[in-house]
This record gives sequence, structure tokens and C-alpha cells, in this order.
Amino acid sequence: MPPKKILVVDDEKDIVDLIAFNLEQEGFSVIRAGDGQTAWEAVKAEKPDLVVLDLMIPGISGLEVCRMIRRDAGVQGLPVIMLTAKSDPVDKILGLELGADDYITKPFSVRELIARIRAVLRRFQKGQAADVPEGFTFRGLHIDFPSCTVAVNGQMVDLSAREFKLLKFLAGRPGRVYSRDQLLDQIWGDEAFVEPRTVDVHVSRLRAAIEPDRENPIYILTVRGLGYKFADLR
Repeated sequence: MPPKKILVVDDEKDIVDLIAFNLEQEGFSVIRAGDGQTAWEAVKAEKPDLVVLDLMIPGISGLEVCRMIRRDAGVQGLPVIMLTAKSDPVDKILGLELGADDYITKPFSVRELIARIRAVLRRFQKGQAADVPEGFTFRGLHIDFPSCTVAVNGQMVDLSAREFKLLKFLAGRPGRVYSRDQLLDQIWGDEAFVEPRTVDVHVSRLRAAIEPDRENPIYILTVRGLGYKFADLR
């Protein structure tokens, strides 16, 4: 089995050298990048197994690189560990909301970083090995993923491709709140001239199709001031 490839992104060469040396001692293959543009090009060209990504790098920021990874269908599942001198909880939350799998602050223990890399890779491999669900059922709502069909209490409902994608995304992450901007990123991607209000319109149409009472939804819930979520499964 070939060694796992780790992309290490930091503009401090000493830190990159330190991490790379220790990872190579542990049997990993290391790709290095000192700025955001080089990091993004390496992600696309090298297809690493995990990225250790500094927040404060020249050019494209680490947060933006993480956002780009999560919006690109070809690499959006790539595990990312944020590495930064910033310890503000807001920065940590922002990084995790953008899709980082873990977060470690400088100064850091190289042994701890390697342990976290191994842990994230294990979680990722376990997720890949898990059977992909054929469907989802909750309180009379059934989603069949292979056929892209939806039924409520046994009755088929007609959804547009976008509405189905929105329902599938939210139902796949029950209880997690997503802002309009996050949903635009996930469902509309790089499409130009799409406004946050578009999300509200599609949620309204989706509710009209699947909710027994669209004024009192039980599936797609509004979290005031934050966004939308699929109901908690309990």
C-alpha cells in the first residue's frame, strides 16, 4: 500500500520542515506549499489524502482554501486540519463551519499533530468503508437516493432537481443549522447572481411539497436569525 500523502501548507519554512521531517519518519509522503495558490494547485494536481492548512498564509487565505475544497466536487471530501497561531474561539468555529475536520493552534506538539492526523484519517477511512445508505425515512417522509424520489405517507411528491438536492443535503445532516450563504455554497456552488433570498424561495417550495402543514413544518425547520435545519431525529 502506498504511503498516505499529506499536504502541509504554511508560509513558515521551519514549521513546514519540522512537520514534514516527522511525518516522513512516520512513513507518510509529504507535499509542501507556502501560499494559498500553491496549496490549491497541489490539492488539484497531487490529490493528497489530508491537508494540514495554516490559517494565515499569503495570497488566498487558509479559510478560503478550505472553502474552495468544500465547494469542489472533485475534492470536497478531502480531510483538512487547520493549523494556526490564532486561538480565538471565533476563528476555530469559523474554520470548523467551513468544513475543517480538526483544529490545532501554535505552538503545538508535533506528536499531537501526528496523532490527530492519524485520527482524522481513521475517521475518513471508516466513513468511506461504510455502506452508502439507499434511503432515508423520518415521520412519514421517505427519500430514495438512487432513484432521487421522495414520498410522504406513501404518496410520491414531485420535486425539482434543486429542491431534491436541498432536501437530501439537509436530511443527511439532521439537527445541524445552515445559514443561507452556506446553503448557497453547497447547493448552488459557483453559479453567478444567486441571492440568499433564493434559498428562502426554494425552502418555501420544498415545504409546500413535503410538509403536511407548511405553516407548521416538521421536517425543514427555521432557526430564527441563523438559517435552516432538518429536524432532530429523536
